[in-house]
Amino acid sequence: MRLIKYTHACVRLEADGQSLVIDPGMWTEAEALDGVDHVLITHEHPDHLNVERLSAAVATNPALRIHAHADVAGQLKELGPALVPVATGDEFDAGGFPVRVVGGDHAEIYQGLPGIPNLGYVIDVGTADGGLYHPGDAFFVPDLPVATLLVPTSAPWLKVSESLDFVRAVKPRRAYSIHDALVSERGAPIVDRWFEQKSETEYARIAPGRSVTLD
Repeated sequence: MRLIKYTHACVRLEADGQSLVIDPGMWTEAEALDGVDHVLITHEHPDHLNVERLSAAVATNPALRIHAHADVAGQLKELGPALVPVATGDEFDAGGFPVRVVGGDHAEIYQGLPGIPNLGYVIDVGTADGGLYHPGDAFFVPDLPVATLLVPTSAPWLKVSESLDFVRAVKPRRAYSIHDALVSERGAPIVDRWFEQKSETEYARIAPGRSVTLD
């Protein structure tokens, strides 16, 4: 299983000739969607959802399927049958990737805002000790074993201590930084040092466009 990290919160999984992309947003490199079979969207914010780019991808590949909450589906009506509404608790197969939908709400930023749905996805990547978990913009802890956690490390809705507590609660074998476009080049090593010292797991930041192999 190959995991490719793109800018901010977008990742791509590749295995056995199939591909799955999570959260291609406004900062995501165009090549992330090349030849993709399925896309998972956690929520409606533009740093996770690029409607124009998804429309172009569907026009190129009508077989592409985009899985998203019903509230997000309202923004993507023009995609027709390419759009597949999903909800918390759903389990489905995305081109050979077994997926379970967890969570439900976006983390609060201030005074109850943004108050929108947020879905997390746990994907079976064939490892013996659990799947890969992309939480979107939330710290929901699933009742499933997680081998690989994609941990948000910078956002208006979090602080480092909360991210560290989240990693410790999930107890993954390893964690990779996502939601990190707001971290400066100078600041990234400081953030990473905290996760390396206090997350109680193997932690790394993957540069955009680079990949790791999950086993």
